[in-house]
Amino acid sequence: FRRVLFRSLSLSNAFDREDVLAFDKRIRAQLSPNLSFVYCAELKFDGLAVNLRYSDGLLTSAATRGDGSEGENVLANIRTIRNVPLRLRCDPIPSVIEIRGEVLMFRDDFKRLNERQHRQAEQQFANPRNAAAGSLRQIDPKITASRPLRFMAYGIGELLGSKLADSHFELLQWLEAAGFTVDSERRLCHDVDALMAFYEAISKKREDLPFDIDGVVYKLDAYP
Repeated sequence: FRRVLFRSLSLSNAFDREDVLAFDKRIRAQLSPNLSFVYCAELKFDGLAVNLRYSDGLLTSAATRGDGSEGENVLANIRTIRNVPLRLRCDPIPSVIEIRGEVLMFRDDFKRLNERQHRQAEQQFANPRNAAAGSLRQIDPKITASRPLRFMAYGIGELLGSKLADSHFELLQWLEAAGFTVDSERRLCHDVDALMAFYEAISKKREDLPFDIDGVVYKLDAYP
């Protein structure tokens, strides 16, 4: 186990337009009127939340979200995931940065894994999320390496030594440049109508996405 300095908090839920309007009103009431009220809309990945810690550009620890402060040490297994950079590809390199994201399994990969499990007379998984979580928590990293896992980055926790971006959207661009896979569906939205339009568009294409999602996430883009 490891303790994180910046807790991983849960997201608040919104189920209809009235909830989104209330969210927008609450944000505007709490923050400076001079702040640009642009939102970043993203997919909410249905996987296992993980924190990756890099020191001087090198991956040094990895933990599941756990209770938000403590999680399981999964560094050896994370190192086997092909799209997790072991060294950051960026300049300048922060002295310390914690990358937050989800480990998941694409639907086609999940199907092939279950077919393989069936041929080998081994237990099949109920869904991609369970398959990803079970694969990442294996005692033997070789088993994890044999599973088609992917890491999708969506934010950061602790950061020391370098300012990376002035907004969340810019941060996602930095993460992509540093070697991480991020949400390609992300959009900047200037009002509630745009937020709802993003939700409706994703709802229509949800079944065609290569992976499962829990919905969408709205974040204030500017960093106060």
